[in-house]
Amino acid sequence: MKTILLIEDNLDIRENTAEILELAGYTVHTAENGKIGVEKALTQKPDLVICDIMMPVLDGYGVLHIFSKNPELSGIPFIFLTAKTERLDFRKGMELGADDYLTKPFDESELLTAVEVRLRRFQQMRPAYEPTKEGLEEFLDDAKAVGGIDSLKTDRKVHTVRKKQYVYSEGDEPTRLYFLKAGRIKTFKTNPDGKELITGLYQDGDFFGYISLLEDTDQTDSAVALDDSELIYIPREDFLDLLSRNQDVANQFIKLLANRVTEREQQLLGMAYHSLRRRVADTLLRLHRQQTENGGSGAIQLSRDDLASIVGTATESLIRTLSEFKQDKLIEIADGNIRLLNPDGLKRKNW
Repeated sequence: MKTILLIEDNLDIRENTAEILELAGYTVHTAENGKIGVEKALTQKPDLVICDIMMPVLDGYGVLHIFSKNPELSGIPFIFLTAKTERLDFRKGMELGADDYLTKPFDESELLTAVEVRLRRFQQMRPAYEPTKEGLEEFLDDAKAVGGIDSLKTDRKVHTVRKKQYVYSEGDEPTRLYFLKAGRIKTFKTNPDGKELITGLYQDGDFFGYISLLEDTDQTDSAVALDDSELIYIPREDFLDLLSRNQDVANQFIKLLANRVTEREQQLLGMAYHSLRRRVADTLLRLHRQQTENGGSGAIQLSRDDLASIVGTATESLIRTLSEFKQDKLIEIADGNIRLLNPDGLKRKNW
């Protein structure tokens, strides 16, 4: 049963509105001013708020401002209840993040329709999506429901890419967003001497190829399959149309992708300032963490050339460093795979 917080200073309106909502099957908590309303919301988080604008102690604008700044309350559907119909009031409320308005006097159907629509939309737009196959399904289904883009479901075919096959090359025009359903993909840049720098490693549940789409530039790196892989293509037009049509959807998708940008920044910072041993240790720790977080064994299955390209060093230097780590019993190497024996030791070492 959904819980609604009703903040209204007029006793008759508060009681009548609460009665209508309760008869419709909602649990209703009431407050006679904004300050009490915020206190009740912090005690028991509601599913939706209906709030009058003109109230003593703390008005509706103040309540919405507090909600938007509090991580525990931000994102809760918020409907303003007001007798004022001037355009300026509507605009101010919308700028602050209100989801809807009800103008007094209102009838029962207006009230219940507004509540149902906002609760349904909030349910469709979940606060977060996991970067997994299920997360992709939820995101696309919700995006279609909210954004009205029917074509998103028409290109969900799974495409097989063989090991060592290019997905795209540096300089190509970006035509789609990629979702990796199964397998592994590496992205890399090549310098004039032909040396590679790996810019990203992607596995089951990852999106890639999005930076050039967002920047509207040609691909800045190349993508190659490390194993036989399965990809889902999301056409460029649908992706960009989705972002432009609905800010809520855009915000959710940006959250999914932000971790990759941070990871690349950390990689470049390490290459610029850290010793070789520190860079190798950090790379092993990061790859180990990615493996275990996705339910893997933690074993790092990469060629020495690819691992050297991530670290930004010569293959011979990488092999020498790995040998030293093995002698220190920090790692073990079997059948070419690297397994961390002492992750804490790699973290604590002052390289």
